Amino acid sequence: MNFVDYYKILGIDKKASEQEVKKAYRKLARKYHPDLNPESKEAEVKFKEINEANEVLGNAENRKKYDKYGKDWQHGEEFEKAQQQQRHQQSSRGQQRHQQPGGGGSFSEDDFSDFFESMFGGARSSSQHGTRGFKGQDFNAELQLDLKDVYQSHQQVLTVNGNKIRLTIPAGIENDQVIKIKGKGAPGVNGGPNGDLYIKFTIQNKTSFKRDGKNLYADIDLDLYTALLGGEMEAETFDGKVKLKIAAETPNKTKVKLKGKGFPVYRKENQFGDLILTYHIQAPTNLSDKEKALFKELQKLR
Repeated sequence: MNFVDYYKILGIDKKASEQEVKKAYRKLARKYHPDLNPESKEAEVKFKEINEANEVLGNAENRKKYDKYGKDWQHGEEFEKAQQQQRHQQSSRGQQRHQQPGGGGSFSEDDFSDFFESMFGGARSSSQHGTRGFKGQDFNAELQLDLKDVYQSHQQVLTVNGNKIRLTIPAGIENDQVIKIKGKGAPGVNGGPNGDLYIKFTIQNKTSFKRDGKNLYADIDLDLYTALLGGEMEAETFDGKVKLKIAAETPNKTKVKLKGKGFPVYRKENQFGDLILTYHIQAPTNLSDKEKALFKELQKLR
């Protein structure tokens, strides 16, 4: 197994901060995403490498192990435990007989690969328990959606590391929420279980509504005459228009709650939050002479 320089893949320095790692990953992931390069095998391979690099460098604990053990970072701790055990056994045997050539001794940096190949690369251990299986590497992916996309549950097919995954996206999922898909990570080592896939949702809001959990908020313009005299008007909700009854002498910035017209509650079928509207009274402009005269009459009456 050749050494893979994850820092080089992301185009960053070894001293790069967590934010710099994240920024580099997002930039490259967008550039090489299979959906944007459907006919490019090169982009597919590159995208897989980028995700693998982010899985390691984007996790503080994984990055620490990678910096210490290189390509064998996943089994570094096992190596140290085995090395300590071997030294202990050699010390015990040394009291009874001389150490045989190749039977132990300290490991140098050059011995790392051979050690891991014999212990984790498929060969059966000399231990009575046999070769130990290890869970495969977890994958991380990011899915960008619009607020409208998560108003209803729907399915999408994602391509992660060259594999197509059918995913049901529940209505009401939150921005920056992460879900786990069990067993969709890298294959396990020596018969161990597959890793998992973690998907982070980035939800953009291009609508006129502001979302706060299950509730939605919006501003609505109300003409002066309807505010003073009362009446009806139409208002936009997330799933269509509704008619509103406006009470006479409605003050500016009055808030009205439309129950059940908010956002769906995550994982709760047919449950919705509320829509809160704030009225903003609009003064008339470009008044005619007659209108001005009428307003002056009203002014005198007040």
